Amino acid sequence: MAFGLASGAAAEDASPPADAKHFTLLHTNDMHARATANGGDMGFAKLAGIFDAYRSENPNTLVLDAGDAVHGTTFATLMNGSSVAEVMNLMGYDAMTPGNHEFNYGTERLLELADSMKFPVLSANVKNKDTDELLFDPYIIKEIDGVKIGIFGLTTPETAYKTHPKNVENVVFTDPADEAQEIVDELEDQTDVIIALGHIGMDESSVDTSLSILEEVDGIDIFVDGHSHTVLEEGQETDNGTLIVSTGEYTQHVGVVDFWMKDGEIVAREAKLLNAEDAAEIEADQAVDAKVTEFLEEQKVILAEEVGETAVHLEGAREKVRAGETNLGNLIADSLLFVTGADVALTNGGGIRDSIGEGVITKGEVITVLPFGNQVVTLKVKGADIKAALENGVSDYPNAKGAFPHVGGMSFKIDPAAKAGERVHSILVGGKPLKADAEYTLATNDFVAAGGDEYIMFGKYPQAGMFGSLDEALIAYIDELGAANPKVEGRITEAALPGTVKPEPKPEPKPEPKPEPKPEPKPEPTQPVYIVKKGDTLWAIARKHGTTWQVLRDLNKLKNPDLIFPGQKIILPAK
Repeated sequence: MAFGLASGAAAEDASPPADAKHFTLLHTNDMHARATANGGDMGFAKLAGIFDAYRSENPNTLVLDAGDAVHGTTFATLMNGSSVAEVMNLMGYDAMTPGNHEFNYGTERLLELADSMKFPVLSANVKNKDTDELLFDPYIIKEIDGVKIGIFGLTTPETAYKTHPKNVENVVFTDPADEAQEIVDELEDQTDVIIALGHIGMDESSVDTSLSILEEVDGIDIFVDGHSHTVLEEGQETDNGTLIVSTGEYTQHVGVVDFWMKDGEIVAREAKLLNAEDAAEIEADQAVDAKVTEFLEEQKVILAEEVGETAVHLEGAREKVRAGETNLGNLIADSLLFVTGADVALTNGGGIRDSIGEGVITKGEVITVLPFGNQVVTLKVKGADIKAALENGVSDYPNAKGAFPHVGGMSFKIDPAAKAGERVHSILVGGKPLKADAEYTLATNDFVAAGGDEYIMFGKYPQAGMFGSLDEALIAYIDELGAANPKVEGRITEAALPGTVKPEPKPEPKPEPKPEPKPEPKPEPTQPVYIVKKGDTLWAIARKHGTTWQVLRDLNKLKNPDLIFPGQKIILPAK
């Protein structure tokens, strides 16, 4: 069972005995339905090609997923997850555990998807609220080459509020550590290896984390983690000998754990990640590629479906939504209030990518406007941080900025003559002045909530709720309205700060010309540099160093911010 290695997670310097049996575990997590290759995302066909290559080299290969696979892009949502389920069947997964986003279509739909999958969906801590019965099998035991491998699943209890509450109203999520201990006790005498599939994560703001579980539970050999989108290049070993592995997000990596067995014990193991560059020579799986293409063709019909109509042009032009209030920005912000019931809403203009013309509105048009699959989330925030957020959004006003805030449930004024950080005033929430020390429920998108577009004041707040994707929210709101005819209402206006008096201009005397002193040369400030490591993304580097990926992209003049390579120097902003 679980053991310790002096050199850490990867046993690169520990040669396995010649007669040991070699096993390979391939793992994914938080794929979020990234079906096609795009930037750093490899897509399903490429992943399947990697799986094929490893299986051909070693028949003792397992393929597991740690959740958040069947929701996140229109490839999935237009078919309520069935497209992803069918493709995963072709990819040859051996088991998965449901993440919080698997519940985004509702529990009944998730159970239907699980029934359609040719591999087991496992979770030991998801129960029916009324009967206390498990909704999924807690574990399986697979025998491969004479070795018995126990695999069990755990789902984050945060699912109770990180999907729409209606999706899980008849479900309870029990303590994952308690359930893990019970499963390990049951499997210990029946198996040679125990693997946990945990959509749990490592977020410090979370009550339950994979690390906290492993502080309580001994006997797990490998913990395949998800939920926090953590990149662990060579895994991470805990004090009790469990190896935690996680691939990050969006099909950007495939995790590989090689381990060797002898006499019912693991005698060596090592973990690594493969990205698109590593797998450049591996061919995509043709059957999976064909199936993805087939679904994309079918979805063209769905994208043409009507969701409502508008008698006015819905303004989403880049130069407009990044510099001022527009009717489309108001409509999107109001859709966040509609699906969440929050006090206020804020979404960034940079996330609005197109306009919608007068007449019928189709699903395809909505998705073109909001193409990123961002999730609607709520945060409980202080009024002072709402003001700080608005100041961030209008810091370049009247120049265009992707962070420009489109708001619902509130209004504010901007004094463009004031310096950045002190421009916003007269903020009203529900018609009443904003209170700096009061707590408000804010609806936004997960990009902004995580500190994207320099909304770093929100990064300290844990998510209070999750309500599906932005495009789904807008479609639901338009469907409710029937006719979407929003206006520019004066939610965001220009006005001088209260008490500001403009001085009368006075004639200035002409100064006598004086020779200009030559300035002393100043030493150039040293510019900090980060060396890219395997598995890094520009977003992760930016977050680690307290900045944004957009700043790093511009500072380094990167044409494609998704393509960075190990050893590359990334210039960081001067402190």
